[in-house]
Amino acid sequence: MASIDVSEAQTAPVSSPDSRRERLPELARARAWIVTDGKAGDENQCVGIAETLGLAFELRQVPASGPFGWMAPWGPIDPREGPRRRAGALSGPYPDILIASGRRSVPYLRAVRRATGGRTFTAFLKDPRTGADSADFIWVPDYDDLRGPNVFTTLTAPHLVTAARLEAARARPDPRLARLDGPRVAVLVGGDSRHLSYRKTDMIRLVEDLRGLAAQGCRLMVTISRRTPNPLRDAVKALAAETGGFLWDGTGDNPYVAMLALAEAIVVTSDSANMVSEAVSTGAPVLLFDLPRTYIRHRRMFAGLAIAGALRPFTGQLADLTYKPIDATPVIAQALADAYAARRAAGPA
Repeated sequence: MASIDVSEAQTAPVSSPDSRRERLPELARARAWIVTDGKAGDENQCVGIAETLGLAFELRQVPASGPFGWMAPWGPIDPREGPRRRAGALSGPYPDILIASGRRSVPYLRAVRRATGGRTFTAFLKDPRTGADSADFIWVPDYDDLRGPNVFTTLTAPHLVTAARLEAARARPDPRLARLDGPRVAVLVGGDSRHLSYRKTDMIRLVEDLRGLAAQGCRLMVTISRRTPNPLRDAVKALAAETGGFLWDGTGDNPYVAMLALAEAIVVTSDSANMVSEAVSTGAPVLLFDLPRTYIRHRRMFAGLAIAGALRPFTGQLADLTYKPIDATPVIAQALADAYAARRAAGPA
């Protein structure tokens, strides 16, 4: 399947789950599993697709540690998680559709495929590292190299920040954010990863650039990651308090979608392609805080978003950017639905 053009398909109107059921009645009857090792980024992508399709789904979590996890994606499943184990990840009747993500889920997808003789339609999000024939449908971002007749690509990743959730958050603003008395800027701070670590100079630069926004009258709405280094966590918390902003400390309801919905601009760190994908789904200007050792493939995505007029480097100033919200989730969901319908029409391989 061809890559999706960001200026057209990814900004197309989102059809509702109900309308999709009318066009593809098999989905209304389908049972689905979402199989991951519990990593939030992987699970959220799968749930975003399942929800967009209106699927009834169960979350099936496979072990994230131990020798079977170490051998993934090439090794076997943990026998304690097999179909004959009452509490196993593969227990119970097999689903009509299995959506998986993360390398540790690959052996379980493979086991279901083998056990059902292809009757369960399998979809995998991101590169399974075991080839394009590992699932019936595979989505990867444009910057990945995997290609094949069953591989679908888009510029940005699927997620849970839907147009409906953003609209609802704007209609009933979170009072913790509604009280802020200046232009609201959402600040999405990631953290250390296997690709990069925040240096002291990076942390100082980010805090000083954010301080510059606050000095212009902006009110910062900050969310941090479990991966955020403690010195940076402490610094942005102090900055939000000093400048009349807001930082979510993990108490109360998570205001992440509300922050995105109410933001007049969004600052996001370059270590997370997922957060950038969520940010550009809002239509607000996205300001990218660039880290020197940003994963080179992510830079390809950021370049595409800059060309689309959605993103600019963050240098302590706001930018006037106008673009249609960019959301690949409904596009990927539609491609998966089409592939499922084609498989149902043709019968198991």
